[in-house]
Amino acid sequence: MESSTDLSLLVLRMGLGTVFIAHGYNHIFGGGKIAGTGRWFESLGMRPGILHAWFASLTELGAGALLILGLATPLACAGVVGTMVVAWVTNHLRNGFFIFRPGEGYEYVMTLTVMAVGLAGSGAGGWSIDRRLEWFQPGGWWGLAIAAVLGGGGAFLLLAAFWRPPKPPAAPLDH
Repeated sequence: MESSTDLSLLVLRMGLGTVFIAHGYNHIFGGGKIAGTGRWFESLGMRPGILHAWFASLTELGAGALLILGLATPLACAGVVGTMVVAWVTNHLRNGFFIFRPGEGYEYVMTLTVMAVGLAGSGAGGWSIDRRLEWFQPGGWWGLAIAAVLGGGGAFLLLAAFWRPPKPPAAPLDH
């Protein structure tokens, strides 16, 4: 592979990995800390909220670290896809496309999801532990399948089992 392609994949992995480490760290240590993240997850309908807060936060930290290292890249991408699909469905989809809309649209989570799927298909590149270990290189169809099936499928199973969206307020009765 050309060194420009390897550099491009490294930049992509570093950017995506850094975003996910920052997200996981913020969920655990920022603002309301993990307890606040758990309450927020609960308000979105993810029950029990604290369990899903830990699960998402640790997945984000782990996937981010694996991406930066270029280690087990399709599995790391599956972690990105899974957490972003859950965020997309539970919080962002109802707010429309654009992130700057009230409640934040799905533009951002869609972009991160697409980046992860593309990276899973391309592989981590030459400047990665995957290349040194001869794992998932290139990512190809197997990488895409791992990201889509484990990430997307896992997200949909998690949503089916644990997501209980809040009911919209009842419309006032006309008399």
